[in-house]
Amino acid sequence: MKEVRPTSSRVLSALFNILGSVDGLSFLDIFAGTGRVGFEALEKGAADVVFIEALRERAASIERAIPAEFDDRAVVLSLELRRGLSWLKKRGKTFDIIFADPPYGEGWGKSLLSVKNLDILLKQDGVFIMEHSSRENLTAAPPWVVFDERTYGETTLSFYSVRTTC
Repeated sequence: MKEVRPTSSRVLSALFNILGSVDGLSFLDIFAGTGRVGFEALEKGAADVVFIEALRERAASIERAIPAEFDDRAVVLSLELRRGLSWLKKRGKTFDIIFADPPYGEGWGKSLLSVKNLDILLKQDGVFIMEHSSRENLTAAPPWVVFDERTYGETTLSFYSVRTTC
């Protein structure tokens, strides 16, 4: 099993300070790893959180770590990313916030923005945030528009919206 690289406390704190209130919002945590970001969203009042983690052991660990008071607001999908997104699309799920922390150095940062169904799952005024290596220079391509980037040492948070055509 690949080593997990949890979001640092500094980046986690910055992320939720930038987002402001997530109370009542829907949150998708892809490449969930330890589930740390999704758990923080639950603790801060997100209406529901879906975790997508392809590795069964990690998904099971997230499932076991969900506090009882959040049981009805959290779902863990142990599916490969594309299959997980397709599963959500078929069920008509959309999210206010989608957060992704793909493995560094494996090309996910550049390819993630072209993954089918990702943009469809984001609500009209929603935000997609990708945590990635500061060494990785990402370029947004339609329908994605980058509207903010924040760098914390070796980590960058890139914030995207979907450009809608009139």
